[in-house]
Amino acid sequence: MTQLPKDAMDYRGRQRRVAQAIAARHLDALLLTHLPNVRYLCGFTGSAGVLVIAGGRSVFFTDGRYRQQAAAEVRGARVVVPRGPVLDAAARALAEWKVRRLGVESEYLTLEEESRLARVLSRKVRLRKTLNLVEEHRMIKEPSEIACVRAAALLGASLFDKMVAAIRPGVTEREVAAELEYAARKAGAEGMAFATIVAAGARSALPHGVASNQPIPRRGFVVLDFGVILAGYCSDMTRTVHVGKPDADSRRLYQAVRDAQQAAIDAVRLGRTVGEVDQAARSWLRRAGLARYFTHSTGHGVGLEIHEPPRIARAQKEVLRQGMVLTIEPGVYLPGCGGVRIEDMVVVAAGSCEVVTPTSKELLIV
Repeated sequence: MTQLPKDAMDYRGRQRRVAQAIAARHLDALLLTHLPNVRYLCGFTGSAGVLVIAGGRSVFFTDGRYRQQAAAEVRGARVVVPRGPVLDAAARALAEWKVRRLGVESEYLTLEEESRLARVLSRKVRLRKTLNLVEEHRMIKEPSEIACVRAAALLGASLFDKMVAAIRPGVTEREVAAELEYAARKAGAEGMAFATIVAAGARSALPHGVASNQPIPRRGFVVLDFGVILAGYCSDMTRTVHVGKPDADSRRLYQAVRDAQQAAIDAVRLGRTVGEVDQAARSWLRRAGLARYFTHSTGHGVGLEIHEPPRIARAQKEVLRQGMVLTIEPGVYLPGCGGVRIEDMVVVAAGSCEVVTPTSKELLIV
């Protein structure tokens, strides 16, 4: 199990790089309200706080509940615990520093928060929307982050056999999910990365078939999609098993998805675009006559959040770079019948990619 010392993360280096990006956008400061970005930049893991980066300053504002936690966790930023609302305190500090062009995270700042900032800040301050300013840096994982991702992936994979052992006709999907989640906590996971998907029989044709009270049928596919959080980093894997003996059509369907997934993994190379990776999976399924049943993107970035940039989808132009961590997860979903999805996490490396999900992809019959 990996629990890296906090100083293994390069918080000060991250802040310097983001400060350079702020200056390049002709901003005086950036107000960060999205907690995963706050964690990435200063290490705070709590549920309330904002970070301000302005010139050579990095200041983290939080409330009294997190005084001790912030003192222990925050790196590279001064910690301020105001008496009143945290956002108001940050706005007052920005006013004192005579900030005129303030960047805000447009995807995460609420209308109420924007109104509150306007009430405290001078009318001379102009809010400037930013999009993915920090996420662009988070796409490229440091070695310490990749170590955390590997550990989370290995922990998740180690639970697969326990999950499969719980699958039998009559047991509900939620019971299977509960067995997995209990085992994950016992094994040291901080939590689940997302709501566990157990989708059996006809429900396996639902790409996001979160575990329900439906019993496992006597025959059919079961899609198992799950992930854990370890040291703050997420894992994500999908395997599809079959209850009872599969017929020839089911075997062909499974093999087509497996081949499409391998084609996409083979396409993960430095300098290629994420759109090319997506196209590799779709081309294989098109030859198998199944492309129209592949209804989502081929994958996504993963790290402190389960869904991060880049999005591996049709016509996307992001270029693959060393240190990106991606999921590769094509699927085929036949409404009313069933579906198959196979997913691995990969790390983009020089010359190839590293698959960090070790679980076999042979069709497992339970």
